Amino acid sequence: MTKEQDSPNSGRTSAPQLSRTTVLHLQFAWWSLLVFLALGAVLEVMHGLKIGWYLDVSNETRRLMWTLAHAHGTLLALVHIAFATATWLVPSWESGRRRLASRALGAASLMIPLGFFLGGIQIHSGDPGIGILLLPAGAFFLFVSVLLTALGMNKAQRG
Repeated sequence: MTKEQDSPNSGRTSAPQLSRTTVLHLQFAWWSLLVFLALGAVLEVMHGLKIGWYLDVSNETRRLMWTLAHAHGTLLALVHIAFATATWLVPSWESGRRRLASRALGAASLMIPLGFFLGGIQIHSGDPGIGILLLPAGAFFLFVSVLLTALGMNKAQRG
């Protein structure tokens, strides 16, 4: 092999410049994916060790809330990767709406999993704790982010 073939950039053009928004969403995505995959591993260990505080029938709500926190956190991390890709592919997306969509996605990605997790800490007669109240606001922010992103992608295709 020649030295050029050994080079990691051989045959490729230089990497495109990424916007600050794209980089922030990619960083958030990979770190939160790591956190929520670790949470999933902890839940599996508690299940495997038959920890009563987690598995007992009286704690079914806790198990459900924490499983939902893990699943939604993991999914939202992947949504951040998709959002970062959208910001990279459509640099003409109007900056004010892109910024609002970005912030709304960030808020949703904190509020939704945190609402499920906090809701599972203290159970009241089978109902989740007060932390679950973060969920409706997080769902609203997610809706706003997805709506603004969809509108931004529509304009990008037309323009």
